Amino acid sequence: MQNQSFVTEFILLGLSQNPKVEKILFIIFLLLYLATIGGNMTIVVTIVWNPALLGSPMYFFLAFLSLLDACVSSIVTPKMIIDLFYKRKSISFECCMTQVFSVHFFSAVEVIILAAMAYDRYVAICKPLHYSSIMNRRLCGILVGVAWAGGFLHSIIQIIFTLQLPFCGPNFIDHFICDLFPLLKLACTDTHIFVILVFANSGSICIIIFSFLLVSYGVILFSLRTHSSEGRRKALFTCGSHITVVVLFFVPCILIYARPTSPFSLEKNVFIFADVLTPLLNPMVYTFRNKEMKNAIRKMWRKLLVAPNTY
Repeated sequence: MQNQSFVTEFILLGLSQNPKVEKILFIIFLLLYLATIGGNMTIVVTIVWNPALLGSPMYFFLAFLSLLDACVSSIVTPKMIIDLFYKRKSISFECCMTQVFSVHFFSAVEVIILAAMAYDRYVAICKPLHYSSIMNRRLCGILVGVAWAGGFLHSIIQIIFTLQLPFCGPNFIDHFICDLFPLLKLACTDTHIFVILVFANSGSICIIIFSFLLVSYGVILFSLRTHSSEGRRKALFTCGSHITVVVLFFVPCILIYARPTSPFSLEKNVFIFADVLTPLLNPMVYTFRNKEMKNAIRKMWRKLLVAPNTY
């Protein structure tokens, strides 16, 4: 089907129409974005800098997760921050489609990485004697490759059917980013079949994988009965961080995509939580509760600060 869109740009209504509120939001989101990039890239650099951490599958996946969080935040937040300066918040049709593709691509990759991290914890706790032989570099590389391929497949399907939509009328999006449901509301055609496709490709995947991860962690926690009290404490500590991140990621995903296109008054708030706050909270969850990461960060900064003074 040939797309017969006459719209060359969309107008984003943003978070507020009040200039004073927008100035406050500009400062808040700028600080949040800087903290998000700083926190996630600190984790990436620390793990890459430390061979012992990089050699551990758990930290290898954590570095990858932090990089993905930085990417998702960079796709959404800078545009939103810049728009707070302008009364007319426009985005070209091409940039809108690119934003839709990119957000779904990196988010889908993150879904698979979270599943890989759950499998890593399952093997570490339930099959500790076989951990090093199962979670080898080859398997970690395959899982990362599957994540990239799965993310691309998911997002290319989304963007292909989005490009089939004809946009010939209003071009005002009541949002601060381009996404599927806001675009479906503007399409000059019956979108019922597209709603089903969105649910099948996003909503149902969120529900299925979230349920799978909860069951996986349930099996892990059940198996801890046979461990020593110290082993249980350490495993619960690690799994607690993973479960927190999983809930932070999947609950907004389910709220946004596992529903019809009926008006959702809190949609913008959920998007802010999912694409702005969650990438900031993830490094906090993993570093503030992880003594090994905190020690590695301290050592890295100590070495960086001391090294220049040795010359």
